[in-house]
Amino acid sequence: MKSHYLQHTVGKRKLAIARAYVKEGKGSITVNERDFNEYFLRPTSKKLIEQPLEITNTIGQYDIKINVCGGGLSGQAGAIRHAIARALVAINEELRPILKRAGLLTRDSRKKERKLPGQPGARKKYQFSKR
Repeated sequence: MKSHYLQHTVGKRKLAIARAYVKEGKGSITVNERDFNEYFLRPTSKKLIEQPLEITNTIGQYDIKINVCGGGLSGQAGAIRHAIARALVAINEELRPILKRAGLLTRDSRKKERKLPGQPGARKKYQFSKR
């Protein structure tokens, strides 16, 4: 069975992984079978997701279906942004310099640091006492 989607890409951020399926259409974005305005309530998350489309002037040209799992809503929004940017480059290679300059093709590798044994947190240490 052949897929009717133009491109399939994966984006990552923190512990979230997003798979984006892009096809030509009217500009609808669905996240986990729900409209992205319903899934993401924060305006900052919505703006983050639409950023690659705004920069490349492709709003309303593609229908995007996204499956996302892991992490929190902020990490998921970043993963979706990464996946959409990669998909746009795969569809049209001429968009690469624009997206690269905006830093949307680089995976944001910042993750939560692990807690160290015998300490209260990742960076916090117990107070030192000489005597």
